[in-house]
Amino acid sequence: MFRRLLAPRTLAVTASTALVAGCGLLESGASADEDPLVVGTTSAPSTLDPAASWDGSWELFRNVYQTLVAFPSGAARPEADAAACSFADSGNRVYHCRLRAGLRFSDGDPLDAAAVKYSIDRIRAIGVKGGPNGLLGSLDRVETRGGRDVTFRLRKPDATFPFVLATPAMSIVDPAEYPARKLRTDGRVTGSGPYALEAYTDGKEARLVRNSHYKGFADRKNSAVTIRYFQRSSEMVAALKAKKIDVTFRGLAAEDVVDLQGGRGAEGLQLVEGAGTEISYLVFNPKDPWAGKRAVRRAIAQVVDRGAIAHEVYKDTVEPLYSMVPRGLAGHTTDFFDDFGNPSAAKAAGILAAAHITAPVPLTLWYTTDRYGSATEPEFAALKEQLEASGLFTVTLKSRPWKTYEQGYRAGEYPVFGRGWFPDFPDADNFIAPFVGEENALNTPYESPEITDELLPQARGARDRGAVVRQFEQAQRIMADDARLLPLWQGKQYIAASEEVSGGERALDPSAIMMMWELRRKTSW
Repeated sequence: MFRRLLAPRTLAVTASTALVAGCGLLESGASADEDPLVVGTTSAPSTLDPAASWDGSWELFRNVYQTLVAFPSGAARPEADAAACSFADSGNRVYHCRLRAGLRFSDGDPLDAAAVKYSIDRIRAIGVKGGPNGLLGSLDRVETRGGRDVTFRLRKPDATFPFVLATPAMSIVDPAEYPARKLRTDGRVTGSGPYALEAYTDGKEARLVRNSHYKGFADRKNSAVTIRYFQRSSEMVAALKAKKIDVTFRGLAAEDVVDLQGGRGAEGLQLVEGAGTEISYLVFNPKDPWAGKRAVRRAIAQVVDRGAIAHEVYKDTVEPLYSMVPRGLAGHTTDFFDDFGNPSAAKAAGILAAAHITAPVPLTLWYTTDRYGSATEPEFAALKEQLEASGLFTVTLKSRPWKTYEQGYRAGEYPVFGRGWFPDFPDADNFIAPFVGEENALNTPYESPEITDELLPQARGARDRGAVVRQFEQAQRIMADDARLLPLWQGKQYIAASEEVSGGERALDPSAIMMMWELRRKTSW
């Protein structure tokens, strides 16, 4: 039989975040499995080295590496993983961690305070463009005392720093295996997470087995997991129905979700639906002769019909989004709707005319073919149709696979390009800070001194995240006025799985990264 289960929302205390929780893939008292669970996803890693990754590679990292603090199932704040940590001052500038005793990497090498300092320092030393170094903007230096004590001294108050340390980008690596000033490129992983990477085929498969040296919060409910990477949702769902995989956790296309919701060909499967904080948006390159013009960007914002994209392309499996901070987080606004209202070609023409820009404006829109699901191509076809139907734009669509696509936008090659964002941590800061400043996650400079020098520092000074809504609202007002980023939609979270599998309702952390250790195969029916 087919089961459709709605996961009720759990509001995170610190950020009012809607998370996947509650009933779903049902609890089982089964013991750990001997046969590996097989999990399907369309999100393959772009790298195996944490120092290079600020993307979906984190899906794998969460399971094979370890961070000082992390989000156990149901947690709203970072909690102890490799260490117990807390601010050592009242000004949110000194953060101290004491490591668990006896930590080791998967190869048996000791994990000590020096390894932690080495791991963080190498992120900054390597400094990959658009990489995780951007998360460490508030860090001044890392200090160690003895083998177990690590202190982070910050340049300025930053109450979000524990959230940063909880991201897989801050994974602890073995100094004996990872060069200090360049990336590891041998296709292997030496971490201290719940699993060891037994084998990896780029873009195809990752085989995970229990790490016998692991010490942390994860209670592993299986003995091994194999992750298989698919190019298209249809292939992944076909494998699920054929019982070649047990679970899917990212990349389900709208049509596949609708089919599963309708029970078509879904015998023996279950679908868990929950609120999510994934967003999709357009990025405008300020160096492009057309996208660099504010009037052109605002005219595009005036034409784009988010509701049509959500309904016609995504079959209402996503919701229109009118701010960079998604609904469910403290600081969410509707500034883009407040500014532009319903789509209007006439208003867009007025915006261009006022700036003395003659239509049609030539635009090239770029998207990736294998990162955000098979609906990306029809989504951009719809954007092209909407823009050209206004009579104000002529649009050329171009695309690349993710690895070369990422290289292209980091090199500044694209006038306008699409990106998705799964939050690093559940706070409005993480939907604003990564995209502004000279160096940011997009490698597309966005200078806004009021945001970077005033509003974000003010917000980071408060541990009570609900008390800094005004700063986030003002930052989004500025972003809507600039229209350098154009939010399109906010996604929901879906897990499709065999009814023989339990634990999925606990498996997603606040960033919707799957904690594979929560999954188990039921022993009886």
